[in-house]
Amino acid sequence: MTDFALARRNMIDGQLRPNRVTNAALLSAIADLPRERFLPEGLKSVAYADDDVPLGGGRFLMEPMILARLVQSLQVAPSDKALVVASGRGYGSALLSRLAKAVVAVESDRAMADAAEQTLRDLEIANVQQVVGSLEAGEATAAPYDVVLIEGAVREVPKAILDQLAEGGRLATVMAPMASGLGVAHLVVKEGGVASGRPMFDAGTPALPGFAPPPRFSF
Repeated sequence: MTDFALARRNMIDGQLRPNRVTNAALLSAIADLPRERFLPEGLKSVAYADDDVPLGGGRFLMEPMILARLVQSLQVAPSDKALVVASGRGYGSALLSRLAKAVVAVESDRAMADAAEQTLRDLEIANVQQVVGSLEAGEATAAPYDVVLIEGAVREVPKAILDQLAEGGRLATVMAPMASGLGVAHLVVKEGGVASGRPMFDAGTPALPGFAPPPRFSF
């Protein structure tokens, strides 16, 4: 039988701390949250592996180190409102719920969204609003957001999501030019109404379905 508490400590000490995850509040949240609870029964044993965990339908629970570094880059404040796009079964939303005031989680797969909502309820996490909808559209009704996390690799961030960033807001995701290519984690900041990004680190994160850039016309 897997000792999940020990596996969680080993993940923090062996995967996160050696890879520049140093934020005390984030590490405390990771230590407190049972990552295995956000996976189906047959996948709980690999919850703390140094890899992405396949959830079906081309979706994954992101590798612990990459997810942690993305969240850390957002510099979440206790007063922030957060948006999680492609929230899956809810682990990233749960992490942000420990750091931000409120979280809106958008998931297109209803079964995964339902599973996330149930797990969050079981863990008595009450500041996450789960929404079923288009990933590329974000959730404009609750915008603007101080921080946005996209849990997966995209070719480019849709304008609809960038428009939902508050002034001074931060967005973190992995950008990859092709579905099978190596991605690069990016931090996007909105200043003066303009969102601009910078690369942070290489990240071999699976691409999210959709998120293809709009067609470009040539003459």
